[in-house]
This record gives sequence, C-alpha cells and structure tokens, in this order.
Amino acid sequence: MKPLKAAGSFFADLWKSFRTFCSMIYSNKKAFAGAIILLVFVFLALFGRLIFPYDDTTSFADMYKQPSWEHWLGTDGMGRDLFDMIIYGTRDVMTIAFLTALITVSIGVIVGMVAGYAGGWTDKIIGMVTNVFMSLPTFPILLILSMFITIKDNFTLAVILSVFSWPGLARAVRSQIISLKERDFIQICKVMGVGRGHIVFSELMPNIMSFIAINFISSMKNAITASVGMMTLGLALFEPTNWGGIIVSARNSGAFAIPAAQLSIVAPVVTIMIFQIGAILFSNGLDEAFNPRLRKN
Repeated sequence: MKPLKAAGSFFADLWKSFRTFCSMIYSNKKAFAGAIILLVFVFLALFGRLIFPYDDTTSFADMYKQPSWEHWLGTDGMGRDLFDMIIYGTRDVMTIAFLTALITVSIGVIVGMVAGYAGGWTDKIIGMVTNVFMSLPTFPILLILSMFITIKDNFTLAVILSVFSWPGLARAVRSQIISLKERDFIQICKVMGVGRGHIVFSELMPNIMSFIAINFISSMKNAITASVGMMTLGLALFEPTNWGGIIVSARNSGAFAIPAAQLSIVAPVVTIMIFQIGAILFSNGLDEAFNPRLRKN
C-alpha cells in the first residue's frame, strides 16, 4: 500500500502546489500579464476555428488587399484572409508546442531525477548519454534529414524537436535533485525508513514543480520558433495556415519585394513575437515569484 499512499500524497501536494502557484501568478505582474497572453492563445487554439471560420477559397482578384473591416489583416498572395489563416493555424502551432514541451519535460525530468537520486554508475552512464545528445549538431542534422524525409504529423515533429531539447533540462534537474537530497528533510526521511516512492513524489517533486513549470513554458516558446524553421527547411509538411507556412508562402511568392505584400510576412512574425513575449513574461514572472532572492530584490 505504500506506493498508493505515496501517489495519493503526491496528488494532494500537487493540488496544494497548484493553488499556491495560481496565487503567486496573480500577485506577480509579469507572470499575470504573460498568463493572460498565453491563455488568449490557448483560447484561440480551442475555439478560434468556431469563432472565425476559415475559407480556403483562392481568389487572385483579392490578392494582397490592405487591412479593412472585411479583412482585418488584409489578404495573402492567393486572396485568402490573413487574420483567419493565423487564427486557424493557432491550433496546429499550439499542439506542436504543447507536445514538444510535454515530451521534453517528461524525458528531462525522469532522466534527471534518476541520475540525481540514484548517483553512482547510473549517474555516470546517464551523464555520458546526455553529453552525446548535447554534442549533436542540431542544424546540420536537420538539413540532412530534410533531404530524405518529410514529417507528416505533429507528434513526429514534436518528437524530433524533443530529441534535441531534453538533455539541458535533464542536467538541470539532476543538479536540483543532488542539492535537494542532501537537505535535512530528505535525510530525516531516509533515517526514518520512508520509502523511495514517498521521497520522490511527496518530497522531491513538489520542490521542483515551479522549475518544471518554467521549463515547460520555455520549451513551448522554443518549439514554436523551431517548428517554423523546420517548415522553412522543408523538413515538416507544408501547412498553408501554419504560422511558418504563411511565412514560407509569402517568401515563395516574392512578398519581400512587394510593398503591398509585406503584411503577409509581418503578421505571422508579430504573432510569433507576441507569443514569445507572453512566454518570456510568464516564465520570468514565475522565476521571480518562486525565487526568494529575486523576490527580495
């Protein structure tokens, strides 16, 4: 019954941590502003397609129209509404970002915790594997892959992005666990004969939840820019409504040289920037809220 009790205690502590987490976000201006921006994107990903239906009908007579009440951000080189395209593509972009962050954080936390808590040969072997992955030249590998394969689904794209993202997080989590397991409350648990399940789920995990949350948001931020780059390279399947796809379409149609067409480049770039700003504000705000030294300053 110990593992069940440990798991129950973990979820109770997790709920308590979540309530504390929400109250700290509300009290920190940066975190609150970032949370609002990110929640807007989540809302658009979930309901944007219902609120702003997208018509993919092409009309060269309507190409590169300027912003108006009918077309809030104008139209692209094929006469499609840019605003509707960006809203429609938000779900795919957020799905890729969420899956990448979930896989990256899951691998990084598990590997880091095992290495930090177990120590010894386990730590050394995991350390060598992590160093191998960290030494991989990401950009050249992606260039070579783009010559042979095209990724056709979001999950595969998220897996490939995660392969190059988890090692840094694993090393950071390992350092956190090594520091925490030498603290008095962990030593007391070991002396009292408390099981590893309780120590891991009820003592160690709650102490790194804020760190995990910050890295989750950062991973989402990095995944969006990386996915845009991969679509530009041709490694990911072209989607005309994906923010990266809109930029690729604009580039291929010569929009850089056409003044009336430059909004078709600026609009998705600004959208990515707004998401990035929200993610940076949220992660920095969380760091300030949960870091006692920054809180004092």
